[in-house]
Amino acid sequence: MREIIKLLEKDCRLTAEQIAKILKRDTAEVEKQIKEMEESGVIAKYKAIINWEKVDQNLMYALIEVKVTPQTDMGFERVAKRIYEFPEVHSMYLMSGGYDLAINIKGRTIHDIAKFVTEKLSVLDCVISTSTHFVLKKYKDSGVIFANDVTDGREVISF
Repeated sequence: MREIIKLLEKDCRLTAEQIAKILKRDTAEVEKQIKEMEESGVIAKYKAIINWEKVDQNLMYALIEVKVTPQTDMGFERVAKRIYEFPEVHSMYLMSGGYDLAINIKGRTIHDIAKFVTEKLSVLDCVISTSTHFVLKKYKDSGVIFANDVTDGREVISF
């Protein structure tokens, strides 16, 4: 099962037949295992990794650090649910360290992201504080390298 997961994580477009060939297994067996993993939630979704900078220069990404007050008898779960249900929230994680939640969002403009923070997130009674960090450039995302040339563009001069 792990071998199939690793192959699908690397390229979700692989067919059961291709996976069976790579792993030297029966196609029907691979199809059955994939179906079981989909039904049990092991495979939650198939997804393409998009380099949005090549498609749309007007998208902004932000990481928001959030300190919250956990709810009695529910800890962070109820707070997390209130926040991750916002459509702007792309991903969210419970963290250790200086803040409780890390939220990734995207918006058309800095103003859109600021509006989400000031009008939806910060006003929640469980939110103590937020700190928003804007992504200036993506070099790597989900294991995919986006930067073709990571040099700083200065000419090298040697004597």
